[in-house]
Amino acid sequence: MNKKWRLVIDVALCESCHNCLLACKDEHVGNDWPGYTNLQQLHGDHWIWIAKRERGSYPHVDVAYRPTPCMHCDDPACARAVPEAVVRRADGIVLIDPVKARGHRELVDACPYEAIQWNDELQVCQKCTLCAHLLDDGWSKPRCVQACPTGALKIVKVDADEADAMATANRLEALHPEFNTKPNVLYANMYRYASCFVAGSVARKQADVEDCVKGASVRLYRGSDRIGETTTDAFGDFRFDGLPLNDRGLSLLVQAPGCEDRRVEIAKLSDSVNTGVLMLEGANRTG
Repeated sequence: MNKKWRLVIDVALCESCHNCLLACKDEHVGNDWPGYTNLQQLHGDHWIWIAKRERGSYPHVDVAYRPTPCMHCDDPACARAVPEAVVRRADGIVLIDPVKARGHRELVDACPYEAIQWNDELQVCQKCTLCAHLLDDGWSKPRCVQACPTGALKIVKVDADEADAMATANRLEALHPEFNTKPNVLYANMYRYASCFVAGSVARKQADVEDCVKGASVRLYRGSDRIGETTTDAFGDFRFDGLPLNDRGLSLLVQAPGCEDRRVEIAKLSDSVNTGVLMLEGANRTG
């Protein structure tokens, strides 16, 4: 079975250091690679770009970064737009022919991932080549993977069955699967960028002293269905992650020994929700 290069990007490990972009610039600015690509422009072009998303509000807030190169699709939209200018290799790498693509600026708009750049000086479209010239020369990884200090970028060469097993075991997913381009770039922990969370803190007041509640039970419901359960940590904090944007009809049930139950309704997740401090009142119940 034919083996293809697959780039795996872990959103949870990316810290937006931009080493990948700098390594790409180092390899391609001022360097022509005949048959692969022309030299990259020093300014403006970014063959890998890093999207940023902030979620939540203080103190329950996080930031996620999503590196975004060419997806090296098995059914690339760019090839549908200008078939003669796009090369689909058997090893999964997609290249834009530096000669046949000259003047075809429509390739920029054809890519739904915004991965194709226009070189105004050379009048040609360009993009990530996955450093195919290096891989063909025996390198085991492209420059961006080599330069990543956190291991957020990894590359493997596997067949379809191995790729499916890897995707299942590591919960890998494609960026925008609705585009139906069959990308060979897959993401781990995409929920950090693409989904929402509900988080907050639980506290109670005793003898005029407010204190956090460790070990309180917090359950998350969608309608009458319980979809999550956790306990508060030593700071009274809790968090439910991986919730879809615009999720509706959510509610929380907070319970702790010696306290009345606390219910919180969440009508719609237009973004991640910080409930703030949920103060529990005393009661005669013991559990």
